Amino acid sequence: MKRRRFVGLGSGIAFTAAAGGGLATAPHARAADGTGASAVTAVTAQKATSAVAVTPSDSRYPDLISGNNQRWTSSPDKVVLPRTTAEVVTAVQEAVTAGKRLSVCGGGHCFEDFVFNADIKVNINMGLMNAVSFDSSMNAFKVGAGATLLDVYEALYEGWGVTIPAGICHSVGVGGHVTGGGYGNLSRQYGLTVDHLHAVEVVVVDASGTARSVVAARDSADSALRDLFWAHTGGGGGSFGVVTAFWFRTPGRTGAAETLLPKAPSKIFLTLAGWPWEKVTQDGFRRLVEYWGTWFEEHNTPGTTAGSLYSWLMLNHRDSGSMGAVVQLDASLPDAASVLSDFLAGMDAALGLSSATVRHDGIPDSRYTSTRLMPWLRGTKYIGAISPTQLDPTTRGCHKSAHLRRRTPQAQIDAMYAHLTSTDKPSTMTGIVLSASGGRIASVSSTATAVAQRDAIMKVNFESRWYDKADDTKNVGWIREAFGAVYGDTGGVPVPNDVTDGCYINYPDGDLSDPAFNRSSVAWHDLYWKQNYARLQQVKRAWDPGDVFHHRQSIRLP
Repeated sequence: MKRRRFVGLGSGIAFTAAAGGGLATAPHARAADGTGASAVTAVTAQKATSAVAVTPSDSRYPDLISGNNQRWTSSPDKVVLPRTTAEVVTAVQEAVTAGKRLSVCGGGHCFEDFVFNADIKVNINMGLMNAVSFDSSMNAFKVGAGATLLDVYEALYEGWGVTIPAGICHSVGVGGHVTGGGYGNLSRQYGLTVDHLHAVEVVVVDASGTARSVVAARDSADSALRDLFWAHTGGGGGSFGVVTAFWFRTPGRTGAAETLLPKAPSKIFLTLAGWPWEKVTQDGFRRLVEYWGTWFEEHNTPGTTAGSLYSWLMLNHRDSGSMGAVVQLDASLPDAASVLSDFLAGMDAALGLSSATVRHDGIPDSRYTSTRLMPWLRGTKYIGAISPTQLDPTTRGCHKSAHLRRRTPQAQIDAMYAHLTSTDKPSTMTGIVLSASGGRIASVSSTATAVAQRDAIMKVNFESRWYDKADDTKNVGWIREAFGAVYGDTGGVPVPNDVTDGCYINYPDGDLSDPAFNRSSVAWHDLYWKQNYARLQQVKRAWDPGDVFHHRQSIRLP
């Protein structure tokens, strides 16, 4: 079978924000009611061992004061790398007592400056708290908040054959990813990451300024703890405390460890598609975007093969040379090869390119697509690194997002085309990515978790990545102009209505708070959380009354 060179945006199509106050990991105390969630587990500084502390004179310091987006950097007095929850409590207490602004870093993929900025004096880096294990006392899988997605995928799959439906960029940290909801290639089949979250351990600070750790579970007997758990199912990082550990178990599951989370597919079909821009007409572009959205609007039933198919449509700027698509489907599902073949043939046909999809030993293939049948974990590792700059920590970036509840309207498609074919020479790593949503995601109520956009059929990610600081203005300007034009009819942002449904907190966008760019009457927080924001504010008041954990778009005190 032929191999196809893949040309994509080269960025974090699935980068998810490790948003600044994130999460962490530590041992829990089992509650007397048997839920595994203690009412309040206090950890005093006296119990703590010494965390690693890196100051400006340390040779490690330059590596720890910025993340993957080199637009954002910091110069803290120190970076603390704890190994235990007690050490996190100590670090937080010391910062609070000294009146020093703190932030938390998980994987370092936050799109905005929530973690790294000039005001930060203490950064807590969770990288050493990355253990993944099965906690028999909680009857759930325990994941340290410093673990990366690849840490989790490998440990769960190799140890028990299970997984969680999370992102494709495997160097992303679970801390910010999970607290923002979590989403990836298996989400149409199995739901969001937080749909399988059972409990979190969080270091919080009370009204007296005392830091302590608590365990909040889905089934905690205490309603305040249940609210704190709920806030971590999509409320974003950096608003309530430092998460030190996550426990995962699918609701309603009991029995052996191997049955408590979704089974990872044994094999997947993984398709890479590439269409040269020189062959793409404006009419073909319109038909492709409409076809792609229509297909997911019409194939949205949870539990079906079509309802489990996942795709990104990568509308790269014309200067990149091509557009592309990535498609993944569990190969064990009924008629998987046929469903995939039909979907792929429809994209070629929409573009007006003659390239009938054929099947070789059950694997669909065509002139513009290349499909491989491979084991799930190998495919997961591969898909996370198919673009040469996907994991590149030396780039600068700008990102904006939207949820769509329906196929992309014609006016929005035309605005996309106009900017993707512009002659103003943005970075060749610039474009618009449509990623499929719906399926099992939509089977959960919009208030059951903090994620409000449950019936969206796609996410849209406007993004640019580049290397030279001198190119900041040009590339940030392109993103702002393209986004503002596509959603120009609603004040430059995707306001919640019958078609658009706000923005994705894991792709945070500081411009949403700026009336120069958000000309709508919808506040930035309602674009992220809609009706759930008021409840998030109440949780904030209960668990962080002093607003210790905050950034430019953290939950505000009511």
